[in-house]
Amino acid sequence: MNKQVSEQDLEDKVIHLNRVAKVVKGGRRFAFSALVAVGDGKGNVGVGLGKAREVPDAIRKGTERARRNMIAVPLEDGTIPHEVLGHAGAGRVMLRPAGAGTGVIAGSGIRAVMELAGVQNVITKCIGSNNPNNMIRATMDAIGQLRSVEEVARRRGKTVEEIRG
Repeated sequence: MNKQVSEQDLEDKVIHLNRVAKVVKGGRRFAFSALVAVGDGKGNVGVGLGKAREVPDAIRKGTERARRNMIAVPLEDGTIPHEVLGHAGAGRVMLRPAGAGTGVIAGSGIRAVMELAGVQNVITKCIGSNNPNNMIRATMDAIGQLRSVEEVARRRGKTVEEIRG
């Protein structure tokens, strides 16, 4: 997690809660898995999967993992700097920048991640599998591929004005 992000600023949302069963000699043993997103609304977001025998424990574990796996989102005027496609399993997620006033156009899980990251205008599309775990992993993969204009300019040895055209 970024050191400048304090624990008080973080907000979390449970994206998906799943009950799983293990069949044993005496019957079924139930457990829960919770997919949790954590963000500060200022460009930092993380996702974690917690598993436990009780729901509150699974959510707590998911939140802890999400806080440890936070990444920075390069924001530009409330949107993302460029179009990107993230992959996870059979799921693909496309993130596309949008103009002011568009809002977050996304499905439930991706919407939660985008809002917690502080993205105000974005268009998303889930392609292929819509399994919540793969969808969110693909979203985080896409966010990890985002590069700010300054970073692209520095890598190419050009100025920001040359990159913007």
